[in-house]
Amino acid sequence: MESEDEMQDAWAGTSDGEFVNEEEDEESDALASDDDNDESDYGFDYSNVDDLHPSSRLPQTNFTILSEKDIRQRQDEAVSTITNFLSISPADAGVLLRHFKWSVSKVNDEWFADEERVRASVGLLEKPATSKRQTQTEMTCEICFEVHPFEKMRAPRCGHYFCETCWTGYIHTAINDGPGCLTLRCADPSCGSAIGEDMVLSLVSTDDQQKYMRYLLRSYVEDNRKVKWCPAPGCEYAVEFQPGVGSYDLVCKCGFNFCWNCREEAHRPVDCETVNKWILKNCAESENMNWILANSKPCPKCKRPIEKNQGCMHITCTPPCKFEFCWLCLGAWTDHGERTGGFYACNRYETAKQEGVYDEAERRREMAKNSLERYTHYYERWATNESSRAKALADLQDMQNVQIEKLSVTQCQPVSQLKFVTDAWLQIVECRRVLKWTYAYGYYLPENEHTKRQFFEYSQGEAEAGLERLHQCAEKDLLTFLGGTPTSSFNDFRTKLAGLTSVTKTYFENLVRALENNLSDVDIPKAAAKSSSSSKASGSSKGRGGRPKVGSSKSGGSSRSGEESTHWSCEHCTYANTTAASSIVCVICNHARS
Repeated sequence: MESEDEMQDAWAGTSDGEFVNEEEDEESDALASDDDNDESDYGFDYSNVDDLHPSSRLPQTNFTILSEKDIRQRQDEAVSTITNFLSISPADAGVLLRHFKWSVSKVNDEWFADEERVRASVGLLEKPATSKRQTQTEMTCEICFEVHPFEKMRAPRCGHYFCETCWTGYIHTAINDGPGCLTLRCADPSCGSAIGEDMVLSLVSTDDQQKYMRYLLRSYVEDNRKVKWCPAPGCEYAVEFQPGVGSYDLVCKCGFNFCWNCREEAHRPVDCETVNKWILKNCAESENMNWILANSKPCPKCKRPIEKNQGCMHITCTPPCKFEFCWLCLGAWTDHGERTGGFYACNRYETAKQEGVYDEAERRREMAKNSLERYTHYYERWATNESSRAKALADLQDMQNVQIEKLSVTQCQPVSQLKFVTDAWLQIVECRRVLKWTYAYGYYLPENEHTKRQFFEYSQGEAEAGLERLHQCAEKDLLTFLGGTPTSSFNDFRTKLAGLTSVTKTYFENLVRALENNLSDVDIPKAAAKSSSSSKASGSSKGRGGRPKVGSSKSGGSSRSGEESTHWSCEHCTYANTTAASSIVCVICNHARS
């Protein structure tokens, strides 16, 4: 696998978590075997996060959570493997692994393909350089030009001796400069010999040792294509991604659910490109400019934007400009008076508007206002569902820690029989997350694709209505059974809540599937209509040509019967159902086929 883009292409269309797509890309099998031979799996107990994240409730084998201890263990295993396999020192093995981004297989391939070239590129000498200076009792350091006892002189395998003080200062500066100290070379400018970990740690202070080891630890993650740090604030876990199973949505041991590809919050079914555009728009200044254009006008003299905050049309710009003008026509106020309609109207503006003088400015202002209103519509609903999800997550935790025991005592039910309540809250949390991102999807859905937009808004509305029914039942109806005595209606409540959970899950499965397919099912009726119209046109032309129209009618009828054999349109929601999926009931609205 040459790049993350190739891995992303191989993973397009797969799914994970609560909504499972069992189709897998055939190319993913080939990509999965790349660079995997040298890496071992580490198990992860999901019991700590299953109760909080619905997407983690199903077994996931496409990622592994790594603690700092796990990372160091993997580094030690990789160094040991290279040391034994290539018969080199651990320090040299570490240099090789850092150069080849901790890929054991890559080190082996390159080493046995051309050992000399690899040694030259990483700065490893095959044999230590011999020097007559080793017989001297004193030496002059070529950096500070002071004479030191030979015991105070140090040199890497290249044989360039410098005093320990100069070496310490050289390495200290490199460590403070950042992770580049991991590829440190000899202090002699003409030499490219690598400085090993053993020499670095033997010369620097404890603080510098800790910094160096921290850089070394982080290099395993930051240089490795398959490992990334969890983006949650304060989290020190890393996540290793294994191509071949599941989607990009991962859940860390800290409980944070994120997308492997873009490292943003998990956003299925919306793709990473849409998420990045949406987040950038939320943070950009473009909406501020749209607000200025929609709600202010520039001063005719100094061009500063002015917001009208009173009823009078007589506007005075702030100092030092102090220009007085009419809000309607932007003309000088000295030209206005009783003859122009008084202080609250300006017929000159209406006349100019009819003549087209202000058409362009008004058009731009109207476009900015419409754009701002449209963005506000989607952003408010996106943010509202995020806050609702956060509240639902808090309610879920309260239910698990406090309320479930109380409900068990009140209704004389074992906790194991109350799992349907927890399942309902888990479904609510996950559906709020999905619903939130559908508004980002809707914002970027092209305006000219009216059929797709209608189908999207219908599917989104049905899913949202189902979610609201479930949320209300779990949040309000449950309160009746938390206090007082056991009631016989609790079993009815159990049936109702479990049924709403199942129905809501189905609604969102259909919504997610449709969005991940880019609403491609909407194009099927269009294709069928085009085929039908073309066959009708063909039959009509044959009739005019003197041939019997009956024959053309049979041809058209045959075409339509072929289409009906594979697809049928629901009269309630207009969804194009496939006969392979369901020939009796609509998979979207569950209405029977007429």
